Amino acid sequence: MTTENIYGNLQGLKANQLKQLQKLYHQRIRIDRITTTDLAERIAAISTELKQPVCVYLNRRGQVMRVGVGTPRQTQIPPLELPRYGVQRLSGIRCLATSLKPIPPSEACLTAMARQRLDALVMFSLTGQGMMRKGGGATGFIENAYVAHLLPISNDNTLWEISPPQDIETVAEQDFQDLVDSLEGEFSREFIAQDVSSQEDRVLLVGLMTGKMTELKFQDSLQELALLVDSAGGKVLATIEQKRANPHPQTLVGAGKVEEIALQVQTLGANLVAFDRDLSPAQVRNLELQFGVRVVDRTEVILDIFAQRAQSGAGKLQVELAQLEYMLPRLTGRGRAMSRLGGGIGTRGPGETKLETERRSIQKRITRLQQEVNQLQNHRSRLRQQRQQQEIPSVAIVGYTNAGKSTLINALTNSEVYAADKLFATLDPTTRRLTITHQETGETRIILLTDTVGFIHELPPSLMDSFRATLEEVTEADAMLHVVDLSHPAWESHIKSVKTILADMPLAPTIELMVFNKIDRADSEHLEIAKEKYPQGLFICASKRLGLETLRTRLVNF
Repeated sequence: MTTENIYGNLQGLKANQLKQLQKLYHQRIRIDRITTTDLAERIAAISTELKQPVCVYLNRRGQVMRVGVGTPRQTQIPPLELPRYGVQRLSGIRCLATSLKPIPPSEACLTAMARQRLDALVMFSLTGQGMMRKGGGATGFIENAYVAHLLPISNDNTLWEISPPQDIETVAEQDFQDLVDSLEGEFSREFIAQDVSSQEDRVLLVGLMTGKMTELKFQDSLQELALLVDSAGGKVLATIEQKRANPHPQTLVGAGKVEEIALQVQTLGANLVAFDRDLSPAQVRNLELQFGVRVVDRTEVILDIFAQRAQSGAGKLQVELAQLEYMLPRLTGRGRAMSRLGGGIGTRGPGETKLETERRSIQKRITRLQQEVNQLQNHRSRLRQQRQQQEIPSVAIVGYTNAGKSTLINALTNSEVYAADKLFATLDPTTRRLTITHQETGETRIILLTDTVGFIHELPPSLMDSFRATLEEVTEADAMLHVVDLSHPAWESHIKSVKTILADMPLAPTIELMVFNKIDRADSEHLEIAKEKYPQGLFICASKRLGLETLRTRLVNF
């Protein structure tokens, strides 16, 4: 054993004191006992001599696996080193800790127990004196013992239970195996009652509101993130919010909020934390070390949805390019996975790391994909030129995601483009012919309608770059139908987001027709506001085919 096996505050410890701590690793107890009187008194004797708390962690085989000087919070096992069994099981580790004061475990100690999902926390309050027996052993160092353990989530949000003070002999006689089995049985029944698949992402949402953001915009953004997670196939367990003047440079949210999130991850059994802000690679790395689960930002959730929805070869190509461009700066800091290629003699010093190898490989792939996207761009350009030679006017249907664009093109052209009430249900641009007969002249006119990928607030730049071949369908169109979901509370914000994205596109069509959809579900007050602000706008319900004749008439006159 070496001093590296002792964790926590080692400053000022003597060599013989370190040796006593290291000897604790040789202790082993029965698997059906939470502790023994001898082990408890030995830990208490060392703690009394050091005049500091001592924590000893044991696995279910009764073996000591970690010894630390300090409180359970100061000596806790890092999340990434803990077993990940999910919400239906405990970690398989218990903590025997000492307290210099005759009080029950503090909330900080209990929070550490919950973060590590310990089988139990046993706190020994010390008498401050005792006796060392000849031949080894100790007695009289423990006044009382408290046993704490986790509870299934209840209506009153009680996370743990603490026993009344007991003598150490009573604690040593308790059936530990029976306690663990009964607790895990309750956790498993609760998990089944929640009707959650073990393969499903259980997601904790985190939102940060800074000084420049209004409460309404903040809540709308969080609700949209929840819809994005649902579209990606995850289940939202809870939402945590924080207000700060500025984001924390290392963890985005403050240190106290990081602790709160880490506790919720363990108590709710989350396996993914999604932030409603873009995170830097360093922030992701720091947060994953604290939580012990994957951390993603808004952009990564959107990219995941795009990866699921892409059906055509062109769509898959553009999604892969966007994902690789997002991944490239996030390779650094992956620990041993990105260390030197070899191992041992001859691999140190100059030479190529696995990180450099993977980065170069990704850069090559990105270059190749960009060439293919350029070819796709040229192909679409030739198709547009053919349509323009035929002098067929084209209209691009644009709008916020889930505004009803695909439903509208189906209703106008009797097509069967995939449409669903979810964000980014369709990605690939779809062009359909719309034949309209002028009511006065009887002249038949053909218009090409193109359904484009939906926009979203703060559309990731990598998606904008990768989908430029798709978005050019908008720039080359003769006119635009801007579809707005009037039933959404943030419909005005959606209009601003779409206009902001369109403003960044060169040569976007100047002819724009505002079409307000889902009027059957819209608030009457919002309907009046929209009619007042956009007197030239059309008000329809694509799913019920309301107002489509008026829309066709307006399209004829484009």
